[in-house]
Formats: sequence, C-alpha cells, structure tokens
Amino acid sequence: MFDTSSSRPQPEIRAARDWIKVLSQYRTPNAGRSWFELAVTAVPFVVLWALAWWALSVSYGLAVVLSLVNAAFLLRLFTIQHDCGHGAFFENRTLNDWLGRILGVLTLTPYDVWKRSHSIHHSGAGNLARRGIGDIHTATVAEYREMSPMSQMMYRLYRNPIVLFGFGPGYLFFLQNRLPLGFTHQAKYWVSAMCTNVAIVSALAVIWYFGGWAPILLIFVPSTLLAATAGMWLFYVQHQFETAHWDTDEDWQLHDAALHGSSHYILPPVLQWLSANIGIHHVHHLYSRIPFYRLPEVLRDHNVLAQANRMTIRESLNSARLHLWDENSRRLLSFAQARALTD
Repeated sequence: MFDTSSSRPQPEIRAARDWIKVLSQYRTPNAGRSWFELAVTAVPFVVLWALAWWALSVSYGLAVVLSLVNAAFLLRLFTIQHDCGHGAFFENRTLNDWLGRILGVLTLTPYDVWKRSHSIHHSGAGNLARRGIGDIHTATVAEYREMSPMSQMMYRLYRNPIVLFGFGPGYLFFLQNRLPLGFTHQAKYWVSAMCTNVAIVSALAVIWYFGGWAPILLIFVPSTLLAATAGMWLFYVQHQFETAHWDTDEDWQLHDAALHGSSHYILPPVLQWLSANIGIHHVHHLYSRIPFYRLPEVLRDHNVLAQANRMTIRESLNSARLHLWDENSRRLLSFAQARALTD
C-alpha cells in the first residue's frame, strides 16, 4: 500500500502510465521556493568566483581549489536550467526560458538548442529506433557484431571511460555546444547558439581585461571542466545500468521506458542537494514538470517509487564497463559478456 497523500492510502499502482495522474499533484512550483533555490545556488557561485579571483594574488593553487569547489554550484545552476527547460521551475514560461538562457551562458549551453535536444531525449528514451540526439549512443549486441572492425574499434573508443568522462565533457561544452548540431536547418537554433557564444566571449573578454589570462585558465576552465564531467557522469548513470529498459519502436511505450529505463541514484544528502535531486530520475522522466525540489516529496509519499531502480554509488561504478544492449537477455552487457555469448 502507498499514499497519494500523507494520510489517505490507495491501492498499489502497477502500470507506469497510471502514475501520471498521481504525479500531476506535484507539478506546481512554489515561486518563493524557486527564487530561494536560485539564490542559494547563484550567490555562493558568485562569492566563490570572487574568492578564487582574490586568491590568485595569494596562491594559484588556492585559486584552483576554490574553482573546483565552485564546480558543484555550477552543476546545480545547470540543473536549475534543466528545470527551466521543462517549464518546471516557474509557472511562467517566459520567465523559465529567459532564466534558462542566462544560465546557459554560465554553463556554456545554448538554452534553446539544448531544450529541443533534451525534449527529443525525453520523448524517445529507450526507443532503439530513436537513438542519436540527446543521449549516449548505445549499440545492441547484434548491431555491434555486424559492424566492420574499424567501426567496432571506434565504438569501443567512444564508450571508453577515458573518452566519455575525460575528453567528452570538454569537447561537448567547449566545442560541440558552439554550434546547433542536429538543428542547423532552423534559424532559431543558430540564434540561440550564436547569441550564447557572443555572451560567453563578451564575459571572458571582461574577465581578461581586468585580470588577464589567470582567472580564465585557473578559475573558469577548471570549474567548468569539473562541472561538465560530473554532469556527464550523472547523465550516464541515469540511463546506462544493467537492467535499463530498451525496446524496438513497435514495442516501445513512453511511460514504461521512463519508469523502468531511468535510475534512482542514491547519493549522500550533500551530493543530492548539489545535484538538485537529479538522481530521482525515474520520477523525473515519468513527469518532467515536477520541480526538482518537490521530487523528494514524491518518494516520501510513494514508497513504491522510493524503492524502484535504486543504484548506489558503488553500483554505479560498475555501469561504466557496460556498453552493449542485449535484446535477448534485456540487459546492458560489457564487451566481454557480449563476446561470451558466442563462445
């Protein structure tokens, strides 16, 4: 048994789509709470930037350390931008979008381009026929076997943790995000990317004018790279785990894929706060209009969801070795496990 409120029991809901009506009760954001969450994230971000800049006159090492601490608040700003993209942070759509665009300058992410690609990700997550935009490319065992040796080598290189979490974040945020890749045929997304680029270059020019290259190289770059790496890891473990859910187009169902194909990442309270509850990803994918600060309410009220798809940090580390989806066992496998299927 579980509750739709803290006091009234209701029979257990089993079908994923049946959760939608229940979760809709949590969708309304609280304006005061939203502004508070923005303030307690943005103010420390600015303060730590200022402290790191001051520290440049004392110790470059101290400045780098402060910038790395600030990466946590930059990551949290990205998750607020993420909520804006879903129309979940404020009730006013225009306010969501303009806050998202401003934050996109700090996170090096053209908001309207990201919003579109992320929407595609939500509408097709777990659908084998709709891979390629807003996700981490995942091949099936059968597809991998049909690849040429060169293609297999390139896929193995792409899925290597050193590439995904070492080179990947820097490439994605510093380079790939500068162009509206995938949407180059629409002027709207060129405007989003180019206006974001102009704002970023302008901000960096001001920083360089007053502080030279030191604050850029020792504050901006380290904090951005660490935040990007942490964000990449979080995005990876949200959908890349052994029992993740994938289906062919004819068998795919949106709500089943959302509930069963997204993890519930169990993090220490501090990390959960800094990641703005993004680890409660199965609930988020079921109903993306729920503000991040209301996701714990859902788990508190519905123990079935609190116990679903749980993944600890230790368990998540094992997911980095899983690379191929096996349609027969319906498991994500390592290359070695996939090879053993034919031995």
